[in-house]
Amino acid sequence: MMGVPVCSTTCWKNSNNRLYSRMNEIEHAISDATGCTFRSASSSSIAGGCINQASRITGEDERQYFIKKNQPSFLPFFEAEAHALIEIKNTKTVRAPEVITYGTGSDQAYLVLEYIEEGATSSAGQAELGTQLARLHRVNQPFFGWSMDNCIGATPQPNPRSDDWVSFYRDHRLAHQFELAARKGRKFEGSQTLLDSLDSFFYNYSPPPSLLHGDLWGGNASQDSKGHPFIFDPASYYGDREADLAFTYMFGGFSSSFYNAYEREFPLDSGFKQRKTLYNLYHELNHFNLFGGGYASSAQSSINQLVHTV
Repeated sequence: MMGVPVCSTTCWKNSNNRLYSRMNEIEHAISDATGCTFRSASSSSIAGGCINQASRITGEDERQYFIKKNQPSFLPFFEAEAHALIEIKNTKTVRAPEVITYGTGSDQAYLVLEYIEEGATSSAGQAELGTQLARLHRVNQPFFGWSMDNCIGATPQPNPRSDDWVSFYRDHRLAHQFELAARKGRKFEGSQTLLDSLDSFFYNYSPPPSLLHGDLWGGNASQDSKGHPFIFDPASYYGDREADLAFTYMFGGFSSSFYNAYEREFPLDSGFKQRKTLYNLYHELNHFNLFGGGYASSAQSSINQLVHTV
């Protein structure tokens, strides 16, 4: 199956008529997109995550698709995800699910994707993913930011065009998350000092813009039934490739085969070890803003560590 999406299941209570109407809308959208009439034979929920309702739909002709649903207001985020998947796919580096269609119906937004059957994880597949991700990052991009804003989890992620990575990361990643935290009544000691001294972490290091997955934790990468890797649920933008690599360490799920293969294809700068903490701070802050709890102390610990090195 597709694996566990970043955010996937919300329980909705609907009448049978409304459920039929919703499915009928999606069947028509798939038929229009593929040029071949699609009629659903079965649908099964895929559990996990926190935002979208996710399912696998099987047609009478045995075609299978992966579907995400949410409220109509969520359509711009599905559109951004679709654009990211298409852009990743067009690099011909690492596999991403094919986008079938997306849109809104009577009371829902939806995104329909190719359904990829998962297989067992292997060292060879991890190495292949490392090589392919490095090749994705090697593709030159024209600027930092992206063509549209999107979201990281459920948090809006601004992606204005910029020619300067340090100011982009300061203003549209860290400062953005600090502001969201302040609205929740949480201020982080040393945050302004860190923002003011951000240039010091990029001494003799000026990264080119790379297309990033943007949310590359272990739950958003898998291997298909033939052992080949694929990635999904992106929060893409053009940024420093180290930001993608850093997040792979935060929750684990990537083996030494992955990292060794990446390094062979596209060696990392020696300052990555320190900047890894800086880049994962963004995700610690985002997880605090989404879920609260112990992520505040993790973020504060990272800030303390970073400020101490300035």
